[in-house]
Parts: sequence; structure tokens; C-alpha cells
Amino acid sequence: MRAVIFDLDGTLIDAAPDITSKLNAVLGADGLTPLTLPEVHMMIGDGAKILLARAFAARGGVAQPRHIDHFMDIYGKNPVVDTVIYDGILPTLEVLRAQGRRLGICTNKPMHATREVLDALKLTRFFGAVVGGDATPYRKPDPRHLAAVLSELEVTDAIMVGDHANDMKAAASLKLPAVFCAWGYGEGVGDARAESPAELPEIIAALG
Repeated sequence: MRAVIFDLDGTLIDAAPDITSKLNAVLGADGLTPLTLPEVHMMIGDGAKILLARAFAARGGVAQPRHIDHFMDIYGKNPVVDTVIYDGILPTLEVLRAQGRRLGICTNKPMHATREVLDALKLTRFFGAVVGGDATPYRKPDPRHLAAVLSELEVTDAIMVGDHANDMKAAASLKLPAVFCAWGYGEGVGDARAESPAELPEIIAALG
């Protein structure tokens, strides 16, 4: 059976409420008005630096290195206040693990924050490889980011599961099948589409 590699934010977990509150703390320190949750949904997916750039641009500002440092500091210290695992994800991971599939994570979220979130939500136990956005010189949609997860899992074949066009593009570049998750933050077209996490085991089984 193929390994399965997941995106994190918008796929396994809803981290947007915590990301929004921390972004608004950084914006507020410069006297800028807060962002709404739907606005932040549209900004997530390309890593912290681009997230901050989008946030400040949306309020007529320009993100500086100090803003990124501030965000990473407050988010890294307390990333799980309102973050939750999507309903249906835990049963899916249990099924996949029981099948003997190797599981990994490929996320543009920085490694420190990724590890903190996985540990806090007790998800670390499922994954044999976790590669964050600063763990390699590349980020999705660059296929080399996804390839790093394959290498760490010691596999050459996998199914990518994610909620963003970046996930779909990275998988397509490596000629790997991909499942687009409709409950997340982004847009994209994969080889299959899941409307809810409960559909994932059947869809993944059909893809091999």
C-alpha cells in the first residue's frame, strides 16, 4: 500500500482561530485594525513570511522582519488555544495506521510550531516523518519539499492529502495521486475530492 502524506493546517487541524488571534496581536501593536477569520483563511498556506506579508498588505502596511519575529514568538509559545482536530481525522489516522501504511506530514508551517501543535494535540504518534516549511530550502508547491518527506519515510510512492493548490501541484510534479480536502482553507483540484474527513479512508483505498 502507498504511504499517505498529509498537509497540516486546513487538512488535519483547524488552526485558523489561533493564527488569527496572533496575527491580530501583531497588527494591533502597530495600530492596524484586526483581520476577520474568513480573511485569514484566504492567507494561509504559503508559510509565515508570506502570511505576514498578506496580513499587513490587507491593512495597508508592509510586514517587516520584526513583525515576523513577533508573530513567530507569540505563536510558537502558545499555538494551541482554539486549534482543533477536524472531526473524522482521528478515526481516519487509526484506520490508516492499522493498515500498516506509513504516514507523513508536509507542511509550510515552521517546524517548531508544527511540533508544538502535533504534541499538544497528541498527533505525533501517527507520523513517521514531519517536514515543516523551514526544514528544507523548499516549500510547497516545490516538489522537493514533498520529496523530502518521501525520503524520510523511505518510500518512493505515496498519496498526498491536502486543502490547497500547493499540495496538489507538489504531488502532480512528482506524479503522485492527490486528494483535495474541501473542508480546508484553500482551493485546488486533485485526483479525488473529499467533502469530509470521514470519506478519506475509502478514497485513499481506491487510490491504492
